[in-house]
Amino acid sequence: MKINIYLKGLTVLTAALLISGCATSYKAQPLPFKAPASYGNAVEADKVVIGGEAFVDPKTAKNAFGFDIRGAGMLPVQVVFDNQGNHELEVDAQQTYLEDDQGNLWPILSSTIAYERATKYAQTKEAFKQGAHKGFLGAAAGSIIGAAIGIVTGEDFLSTVGKGAAVGAAAGSTLGGAAAYEADDARRAIVSDLKDKSLQNKTIAPQTIAHGILFFPGEATGAKTLRLRFVERDTGKAQVVQLTL
Repeated sequence: MKINIYLKGLTVLTAALLISGCATSYKAQPLPFKAPASYGNAVEADKVVIGGEAFVDPKTAKNAFGFDIRGAGMLPVQVVFDNQGNHELEVDAQQTYLEDDQGNLWPILSSTIAYERATKYAQTKEAFKQGAHKGFLGAAAGSIIGAAIGIVTGEDFLSTVGKGAAVGAAAGSTLGGAAAYEADDARRAIVSDLKDKSLQNKTIAPQTIAHGILFFPGEATGAKTLRLRFVERDTGKAQVVQLTL
């Protein structure tokens, strides 16, 4: 009887350890883009060609960004500029809007809100889920360890199970803490990657191709049109273009 319990214990413990090693961490990945003229929605204004696309489909967006960015509450729009002129440009984030399928206009998310949403998502979907799950497994595994100790030492089974539960609580905390630490690394990596990909607050030099992401609220029902305003930094001259998405 004790041998059977011991064998079952090893099975459960092994499974727990295997699962504890399955925690995934976020890895930044490059996001490809095309020349603006290659997009079907390309527009030109004063020697500047602009094209882009919206990542509305959750699966496509997740594959592109490496995490469920739509589930995190963001709708990313990639914009590519071919600045063939002689002026340095920048996007006017205060006057750039996404029009959804219902005709609603959505402003660009501020960097702070975008990063907060990414951080909150990583915390609730990764740290809590993994930490709590592993904590439970750790406690269960600890109880089995206690039973196994009893088998080896000849101690009473019930008393060693109680000792094992204490061991399991410690093991569960360790596993849960490791998951939380790993998720914290993921949060930092996600925020850093989003900063690198963001087009907001970046300049577009003359005679260059520039690309980046504008993050809009995930509450938008879709992406119909991007109303984008950009400004020549030296002259203050502004242009407004409409990109059909």
